[in-house]
Amino acid sequence: MSKLVAMALLLCVLVCGCSDTQEGSADSAVSEVTASINAVEEESVASVPDEEEALHMKVQIGGSVFTATLEENEAVNALVAMMEEAPVVIEMNDYSGFEKVGPLGTSLPTSDSRTMTQAGDIVLYNGNQIVIFYGSNSWSYTRLGHIDDLTGWEEALGGGDVTVTFSLE
Repeated sequence: MSKLVAMALLLCVLVCGCSDTQEGSADSAVSEVTASINAVEEESVASVPDEEEALHMKVQIGGSVFTATLEENEAVNALVAMMEEAPVVIEMNDYSGFEKVGPLGTSLPTSDSRTMTQAGDIVLYNGNQIVIFYGSNSWSYTRLGHIDDLTGWEEALGGGDVTVTFSLE
């Protein structure tokens, strides 16, 4: 966007600084600047990722498979690298009737922030534990992703411990 502002300022300088005798060159300069502004606007629009470009992973709990849209951060990059090697399988324990928690077996980069979670959120806790929510909580987590369709989510998680497999689509 700063390129766009700079080009607009340049356009103003060119238009204001040109006399009537330089009208042809001013028109040419205005056309060039306008073309540049249009190119920057198109580039800005093109660089915004659409939902189709978002990275997804599969979350399997027993016979149920869910799709999660992943966040864009260093922890997710590290998790994706792990899943590229092999699916990540975690034994998860029920905690307080609203989440399942399990050790990842390694630490990932964190960017923790105070987070209000909701059902379907997948987060990193303490850098080395994955937490999946079927309720809500507020704590300091690194967001990893969110389940796209929660149909059957609570039923799949059940009331006890579960084995969850995370893999790339």
